[in-house]
Amino acid sequence: MALPQNPLRAIALKIASVCVFVTMASLIKSSADVIPPGQAVFFRSFFAIPVILAWLLLKHDLAHGLETKNPMGHFWRGFVGSCAMGLGFAGLGLLPFPEVTAIGYAAPILVVIFAAMFLGEQVRLFRLSMVALGLGGVLIVLSPRFNVDPETADAAQALGATLVLMGAVCAALAQVFVRKLVQTERTAAIVFWFSITATGLSLLTLPWGWVWPTPFQFLTLIAAGLAGGVGQILLTSSYRHADASLIAPFEYTSMLLAIIVGYSVFGEIPSASMLGGAALIVTAGILIIWRERQLGLERGARKAGTPQP
Repeated sequence: MALPQNPLRAIALKIASVCVFVTMASLIKSSADVIPPGQAVFFRSFFAIPVILAWLLLKHDLAHGLETKNPMGHFWRGFVGSCAMGLGFAGLGLLPFPEVTAIGYAAPILVVIFAAMFLGEQVRLFRLSMVALGLGGVLIVLSPRFNVDPETADAAQALGATLVLMGAVCAALAQVFVRKLVQTERTAAIVFWFSITATGLSLLTLPWGWVWPTPFQFLTLIAAGLAGGVGQILLTSSYRHADASLIAPFEYTSMLLAIIVGYSVFGEIPSASMLGGAALIVTAGILIIWRERQLGLERGARKAGTPQP
């Protein structure tokens, strides 16, 4: 039975999930110069599993919540999602926190393109224009990292920008897989099997130099995994109380939080180009969400046989 709509609760849960995910990323970043990305993916995924299982137990949904009709769909979603996570974690060690966040916003914009390519979704001029605007913002954010002047170019930061952008591409592909999975799979199964798949795949990076963490690093990595599990539950719960089109724009509160954390914790000051590019990306993302909502209302009206106002 569907829960009654409660927009304020949904928004509160969404913002709480954003805060938890920003905390998780901050914990990963604190040791990113020492802990390999694959090892960070392992901790993030493995220690999210008990949180998800406890949530299912509390919901009395453990018996059926993990059933799946599409195991290979979960694998491919887990594969590209793990790549997105690892690439993003690698970028956190090379770039300022707000910049990683801004480039990561390319993912929902790229979903529009990939959904048209792989799911056959129709994309008209308005959304194509917003995709172009968002990608223009991404280029503005990236441009200082690909300075052609060898005296001022920073190879490490150029690599970091490339990795985070590749991570955004993988995250967009993961969202396309999720769009297909939700047609047959429960949300709990999608979340759980992603964590299982990512944990298993992360172990394949063992030969590439895992390190023994210090006690402090060990605790921060475990906390990142637990935070990831809690954040996923908060995010999932938020969408049970209101439409996605209402909640989704609050994802962009992570930029403000990333700027605050980047400055206060890591001493990072965002550049004008990063802020300007991020503003374009956020504007494009919100307008795409608004357009999706309008199209959803139109489809609903057509099904109900009522005219649009």
